[in-house]
Amino acid sequence: MPERTIALVIHDGVQALDVAGPLDVFVEANECVGADQRYVIRVVGPDRGVVHASNGLAMVPDLGFAEAGCAFDTVLVAGGPSLPAQQSTDPAMLAWLCDWAVRAGRYGSICTGAFVLGRAGLLDGKTVSTHWKHADRLAREFPAAIVEPDRIHVRDGRLITSAGVTAGIDLALALVSEDHGADVALACARQLVVVAQRQGGQSQFSPMLVRPAPPGSALARLHDHVQHHLRDALPIERMAAVAGVSPRSLARLFAEELATTPHEFVLNARIDLARNLLESSDLPLKRIAFECGFGNAERMRAVFQRRLGISPLAYRGSFPASPRPAATPPSKMARP
Repeated sequence: MPERTIALVIHDGVQALDVAGPLDVFVEANECVGADQRYVIRVVGPDRGVVHASNGLAMVPDLGFAEAGCAFDTVLVAGGPSLPAQQSTDPAMLAWLCDWAVRAGRYGSICTGAFVLGRAGLLDGKTVSTHWKHADRLAREFPAAIVEPDRIHVRDGRLITSAGVTAGIDLALALVSEDHGADVALACARQLVVVAQRQGGQSQFSPMLVRPAPPGSALARLHDHVQHHLRDALPIERMAAVAGVSPRSLARLFAEELATTPHEFVLNARIDLARNLLESSDLPLKRIAFECGFGNAERMRAVFQRRLGISPLAYRGSFPASPRPAATPPSKMARP
C-alpha cells in the first residue's frame, strides 16, 4: 500500500485541538505501519505565514493554497469557534477546496469546519455532522444538507464530517481503521488514552477500548443487545443465548477476542453510558443509575469511586453548567 497524503486546512481562529488531535492520531499510526504505508501530512493555510489559533497558539502551515496544487488522498478542514458566525470566508480557501478537495479520495471537516465546506458548496445533498451547539445553525444556513446533530462522525460517500472538537480524534481513528485495520486504530487509541472508535450520538454509548467485533458476528449481536438493554439484568446465560453460544464458549470468545470477561464488558458499558448521561443531561442520579443498570445511586457511586476515583456528582460537576442538550433516556430508545 503506498503512502497516503493528508492535507489539513487551517485558518486564523482555528481550534487548536481540531488540528492537533487528528494529527497525533495519524502520527501514532505511522509508528504502527511500514515505511511505505505511512501518512504524509501537510498543514495547508493561506500561505506559509503564521496562523493564530483561537487559543493564541501560533501555527505555521507547510504549504499555502497557491502551492498546494496536488491531489491529496484526504483533505480535512479544521473548525474554529468563530466560523459559524463569520459573515465571510477566505475566498482563496473556498476556491482551493472547490478545486482540490473534490479531487481527493475523501474530504471533510472537523467540528465547525463543516461551515467552510458548506460555503464552498460541498454539503448540498449530503448527510453531515458538526458540533451539537451549532447543528441548527448549519441546517439553517445550508438547507440542502442533512444535518445529524447527534452523530460523532458521518460518512456520506467521499465526504466525512465530525462532531465537536475531540470528535476529530474519533474521525481520524475511523480513517486509520479504514486504511490499516482495527488493530492499528486500537493501538493509536491506547497510546493516546482515548476511546477507540466512538460511534453514533455524542451522548450515546461509546464502545470501550476493545477490538470492534466484525459486523454480523456473535459478539456484534451481543454488543448491540447490551447497548439497548443496560438497565436489565444481564447474566452470562442470557448473553450467551443472544450470542447463540454456550456460556463457556462466550467466556472464551471474550477472553480471546476482547481480552476481557462478559461481566467486565457489561460493567464498562454501564459506566460509559452513565458518564455520557452525566455529561449531557440533567437527569437525577437515581434515574441515571436505574437506566444504566446499577439499580441505585449508591451502587453507581461505589463503582465510580472504584473505577474512576471520583463520585458521579463530582464527575458531573467537572463539566460546564451551561444549558445542555436534551438527552433521550435509554428507556425511551427503541429496543430490539
